[in-house]
Amino acid sequence: MTTLTVSGRVAQVLSSYVSDVFGVMGNGNVYFLDAAEKLGLRFSAVRHEGAVIAAADAYYRTSGRLAAGTTTYGPGYTNALTALAESVQAQIPVVLVTGVAPSSGARPQDVDQAAIATALGAATFTVTRDAAGSITQQAVEYALTKRTAVVIAIPYDLAALEAGDEELPEPLAPAVTDDVDGGLGQVARLLAGAKRPLILAGRGAHLAGAGPELRELADRLGALTAGTALALNLLQGEGYLGVAGGFGTDTAAGLMGEADVVLVAGASLSPFTMRFGHLLGPDSTVIQIDSALQPTHPRVDTFVSADVKSAAGRLLQLLDGEASAEAWRAEARKRLAEGPGHHAGTTETVDGRLDPRCLAIALDAMLPERRTVVQDGGHFLGWAPMYWNIPRPQDLVMVGTAFQTIGLGLASAVGAARAVEDGRTLVLASGDGGFLMGLSDLESLIGAANSAVVVIYNDAAYGAEIHQYGSQGLTEKPMLIPEVDFSGVARALGAESAIIRTLSDLSALPDWIDAGANGTFVADCRITSSVRAPWMSEWMQAKQEAKAAVAG
Repeated sequence: MTTLTVSGRVAQVLSSYVSDVFGVMGNGNVYFLDAAEKLGLRFSAVRHEGAVIAAADAYYRTSGRLAAGTTTYGPGYTNALTALAESVQAQIPVVLVTGVAPSSGARPQDVDQAAIATALGAATFTVTRDAAGSITQQAVEYALTKRTAVVIAIPYDLAALEAGDEELPEPLAPAVTDDVDGGLGQVARLLAGAKRPLILAGRGAHLAGAGPELRELADRLGALTAGTALALNLLQGEGYLGVAGGFGTDTAAGLMGEADVVLVAGASLSPFTMRFGHLLGPDSTVIQIDSALQPTHPRVDTFVSADVKSAAGRLLQLLDGEASAEAWRAEARKRLAEGPGHHAGTTETVDGRLDPRCLAIALDAMLPERRTVVQDGGHFLGWAPMYWNIPRPQDLVMVGTAFQTIGLGLASAVGAARAVEDGRTLVLASGDGGFLMGLSDLESLIGAANSAVVVIYNDAAYGAEIHQYGSQGLTEKPMLIPEVDFSGVARALGAESAIIRTLSDLSALPDWIDAGANGTFVADCRITSSVRAPWMSEWMQAKQEAKAAVAG
């Protein structure tokens, strides 16, 4: 029988759950990485620890499969904390394997890593010689069942010692909820009596695999459907209105506001989804079905805690007859056809730079149809959901939105690139500020991606701050970024690239696609900062309303 070290036991148990590990090697995890390599786990090196968990997070969002990240102790660990906080807040199961202070006691350079994790909402599982395997298994099962990030800590003095023998239990089977009738009878009655029903699906519905049941339910009712940004196109079909919130059209939002009964399936109803309180009409009845234990928004009138897929299936059994609101769909079709869509942009801008709306429309026509889109955070983040065809919910990865951070785009792209297995092209959309934060991992993406397009909305500024605070008269000096030649940097790292100053400059992209779309192409797009995204206008208006309410 092969003798395993403590690090080897951790890697052995993890190999039952994960196939991919993202990390930066250091003193605290070198033995773990050695064991993982010998077990055949695929290791993707990133260049900054801030990318470790973001890559694992994006891997899960893209594939639905767990991945692990790994860092050394101390500064390696603390560098990963922003992405760890994002995974906790976004309820994404990921595992961070890290070194930690020796079991004999902290050294002068050590910090209390478990306390830091607790402050972020992540549980820490510190392994021992005798229970390294069972503790690792507990940690992974906790991450999967609680849908959160966990830390597996390997004390520095135990990492290379022989692990004790263990009898490990079988992995837990996914919990199945059979009794979902509680409250669903009332829900069925409300839906059956609706004249203008709306079904709004969120990421929870996507993760539950509830798309087919919800689409059938919508057809049975004659309901309109919509999705949050993280459930984009899950309910696409007859009566689909698109994204609920600031990425949607005003025409679609107007129809959502007229719904008399709204079934919210697996969506938390964030302020962005709710258009800061303006999405739904004051008289609409709001039903929420969610795996949470209680309603997640004060507008919810009826709440059912249940698996969304099971609940939707049961509602189909409870509802009799044909669609009761077909006229509602007919009216919606007419208004959507006649009403304005997203603004097409203009070729004339105050500074002569590209209008991001025109750019987005042109890119959508050029990019391969089979695409998975990864977004960094920033002012630009609405252009892809608004203007690009994004086929499936898992094809839009937005790591950073829960914690409202920027700079995780390149790291996320590395994880998504490893998860994409069916010939899709990875498309990363980033602003210049966030791209500079994660620039070291452009090299990681070039190494990981079979086919990737990077679109940099380069306005030589932190655009969100320009619109929020520069517009109020605050000095813009700290908000500006000297214009960076990202194209030159990309070529130096091995990518193909072009500076895009006019739409005609985009011809380099279809040339690259026609040649096979192999490797990474970076489009350094010089855009104007004079165009404000609709979602940003909504946010700013909501802040003004809140300020006025306090003052009044």
